[in-house]
Amino acid sequence: MSQTLQHAKVVARRSNERGHADHGWLNTYHTFSFANYYDPQFQSFGSLRVLNEDRVAPNNGFPFHTHRNAEIFSYIINGELTHRDSMMGKGTSDNNKDLYYRIKRGDVQFTTGGSGISHSEHNEHDSEPVHFLQIWALPWKSGLTPRYHDLTVGDDKKRAGFVPIISPLKAGKNATVEEERAAIPEVEGTIPIHADLVMGASIIANGTSATWMVGAGAVTSKSNRNVYVHLPMSNAGKSKVRLPDGTILGEGDGAFVTKVNEGDALAIESVGIAEAEVVVLDSA
Repeated sequence: MSQTLQHAKVVARRSNERGHADHGWLNTYHTFSFANYYDPQFQSFGSLRVLNEDRVAPNNGFPFHTHRNAEIFSYIINGELTHRDSMMGKGTSDNNKDLYYRIKRGDVQFTTGGSGISHSEHNEHDSEPVHFLQIWALPWKSGLTPRYHDLTVGDDKKRAGFVPIISPLKAGKNATVEEERAAIPEVEGTIPIHADLVMGASIIANGTSATWMVGAGAVTSKSNRNVYVHLPMSNAGKSKVRLPDGTILGEGDGAFVTKVNEGDALAIESVGIAEAEVVVLDSA
């Protein structure tokens, strides 16, 4: 283990050990207990509650359903996913996102469930499946006003290093109505979340590494961070990464990294035969 992370503890979460269900229209893997999958050892990690890796068949999806008191976000790996919720009506084009939002490769769509919001997510493409991560975090306060955000991060930017995508709402737990509406994040250009959590992503060329700085300079809790590293199943098994302690992750694998503090450098090396897209979820 590198000098800077000798204090870290790394525990792998292997892909074949995750919960799994294939419903025909939906092929899903659960890192944490979800739906019919229950394991008391895997309920949550810090404020991270759900990490599902989903593939939805063409012309299928999740019908309208209600969420409360959860921060919910979708990270698109391939394909497209159409989002509608109870704050929106049916729209016809991507340029009217108040009515309609179709998310594609590079997009992240974020919803604060708060006091209650109903939404649907459908793959409306006629022939191509959609592959995405569905992630939930536990908010620092219940009964928040429902709202949503979206962000696009291109592959070129991710290839330059880890890109912060989500960071805490700058105004914190006691934000005023005006501060909630302004929705200013700790890290400029990211989506604000109601949790002490930062999300980042990088695409790492084989034979090179990228470094995630724990906390990203944006968190309240500075010590004993909970960092989850996930390698999506995106390159037909050709991607692999090595963590600082030597742990190798294949596609679909993840790792719980604990006993780390803000400012620690978590270097992740791509050691497969294809570039590796890595998602990091760093929470108190």
